[in-house]
Amino acid sequence: MPTGKVKWYDQEKGFGFISGDDGEDVFLHANALPQGVSTLGGGTRVEFGIVEGRRGAQALSVTVLEPAPSVAANRRERDRKPAEDMEVIIEDLIKLLDGVGAGLRRGRYPEKGQGKKIAQVMRRVADDLDV
Repeated sequence: MPTGKVKWYDQEKGFGFISGDDGEDVFLHANALPQGVSTLGGGTRVEFGIVEGRRGAQALSVTVLEPAPSVAANRRERDRKPAEDMEVIIEDLIKLLDGVGAGLRRGRYPEKGQGKKIAQVMRRVADDLDV
């Protein structure tokens, strides 16, 4: 079966084109997409069958081989804080939580509004770790 990359695909219109590895452009209709797939991003590697339609080559039974490269994932990795910086942040967070724990052992919750700030800090640290 031939392979290629999705040149473009418009979900609203329900069609697009695949640029085959042989250089031939092949029409891609929504009916040829794999079950459960409603759109394909440009650059997605696919395998497909070909049938000659009224207007030329048309893709059949498309199988996704590799998704399109993610620009967002590359950006997240590039923007990741250095491990040395994260170490300091984690140590500060531990000190902050130790203080909260000590207060709770004495039966005191953090002051009004402080709990929200602590939760925001924890979410940001979690986001930085989960790049």
